[in-house]
Amino acid sequence: MPHALPSRLRRRFIVQAVVASLVLAIAVSIGSAVMLQALIDARLRAHTEGVWASLELNPDHVPAQTGEVRIHYVPAGAAIDSVPPELRRPPGSHAVDRFDRHVRVETRPQGSVYVDMTFSYAKQVVWTAAAMFATGGMLGLLLLSWLTYRATRRLVMPVTWLAGKVQGWNVEDPDAEPLDPQRSPGDVGSEVRQLSGALRDLSTRVRALVQRERDFTRDASHELRTPLTVIRVASDMLLADPDTPERSRRSLQRIQAAGRDMEAVIDAFLILARDADVQPQGEEFRVREVIGEEVERAQPLLAGKPVELRITGDADPVISAPPRVLGVMVGNLLSNACVFTEEGLIEVEVGEDRVTVRDTGIGMSPGTLQRVFDPFYRADQFRSGGKGMGLSIVRRLGERFGWPVTLDSAAGKGTVAEIRFSR
Repeated sequence: MPHALPSRLRRRFIVQAVVASLVLAIAVSIGSAVMLQALIDARLRAHTEGVWASLELNPDHVPAQTGEVRIHYVPAGAAIDSVPPELRRPPGSHAVDRFDRHVRVETRPQGSVYVDMTFSYAKQVVWTAAAMFATGGMLGLLLLSWLTYRATRRLVMPVTWLAGKVQGWNVEDPDAEPLDPQRSPGDVGSEVRQLSGALRDLSTRVRALVQRERDFTRDASHELRTPLTVIRVASDMLLADPDTPERSRRSLQRIQAAGRDMEAVIDAFLILARDADVQPQGEEFRVREVIGEEVERAQPLLAGKPVELRITGDADPVISAPPRVLGVMVGNLLSNACVFTEEGLIEVEVGEDRVTVRDTGIGMSPGTLQRVFDPFYRADQFRSGGKGMGLSIVRRLGERFGWPVTLDSAAGKGTVAEIRFSR
C-alpha cells in the first residue's frame, strides 16, 4: 500500500519516543536516589563530626536538640537506656523508617554518638526537582521526535507518492506522464529523480514491447490462416476421393485434426492480441450448439479407444459473446480429455451457468495440478498431442471474458474441468 512507509515511520518514532522517555525517567529516578543518599550521608557525617568536635572542647557538652536533628551521646561504659530502641544500630548510617528518618552511629574510645535526622523536606525538594527535570526531558524528547518525524516524512513523501502512482499503473499500458518528479509533493532528491526517470523509461519500453507483441501475434495469426485454409481444403478433397487408400486417409485425418488445433490456437491468439478494453464483437448463441460442434470435432481423437464421449444435462443456456471463444476453450479441454483417457467415459455436462468436462483418464498429481496452467508445461513429455499451450490459453480466455476456469483432479481417478459463465 502507498501509505505503508509513513505508517511504519510513525510507529517507529512513537516507539522510540516512548522507550527514550522511559529510559530518561528511570535514569533520573536512579540518579536522584543516588544523589539523595549521598546528600543524607554527607549531612549525617557533618553533624557527627560537629558533635565530636564540641565534645573534644567540652566533655560535658550537651548536644542541642532541634525538630529535625536529635543527638544522643553515651559515654564509654555508660548504659544506653537513653537511646531510643529504633536507633540502637551498629556503627554506620541507617534508615530508621522507609521515608524520612536516618541515623548515624559512631563509636570512639570516649563513647558513642547517635545522630538522628529527618530529611522529609530535602527529599521533597530532590524528588520535585527530579520530576520536573524528567517531565521537561520527556516533553523535549517528544517534541524532538515529532519534528524529526515531520522532516523524515517530508523526505519519504516523494517515494510514497511514486509508489502510489506505480500501483495505479495498467501493467499492459503503463502511462509515464504521471511520474513527472515536478508533480511530486515534498522535497524531491536526486534518488527520486533517478527512480522516476528509470520508471518512465521502463514504462515506455513496456508499452512498445506490448504493442510489438500484439502486432506480431495479430499479423502472424492472419498470415497463418492462408496456408491452413489450403491444407484443410486439400485434405478435404483427398478424403472425398474414393481412390484414396485407407492408410492415406488416416494420415489425412491426422492432418485435419492438427489443422483444426492450429486454427483454434490462431483464433485464441487473435482474441488475446486485442486490447483489453476493446471487447471482441459477440452475439447471442446457444451453448449447447457450440458444445455439440466441439464434441463432433473431438470424436476422431478417440478412434480405436473404448471411450464414450457424450453430452449430458438438460440446460440450454443462451449467452452473449464470441461463439468461437467458448469453442476454443471447450475444444482444448476435450482435446486433453481425449488424449489422456484410454478407456471409460468423457462427459460434457451443460448447466445453466457452467460447462463441466469430466473424464476417467489418468488424472494429475497435486504438483502437476499446480503447474498445469503454465505455458508450455507438459506433465508427460513423451505422450503425443499438444505443446502445453491448451490449458494456458483456456485460462487466459476465461480471464478475458470473466469465465473462471477450475480444475479438480487426482492421479488415476480422472479430471473435472469447469467453466463458469458471468450472467
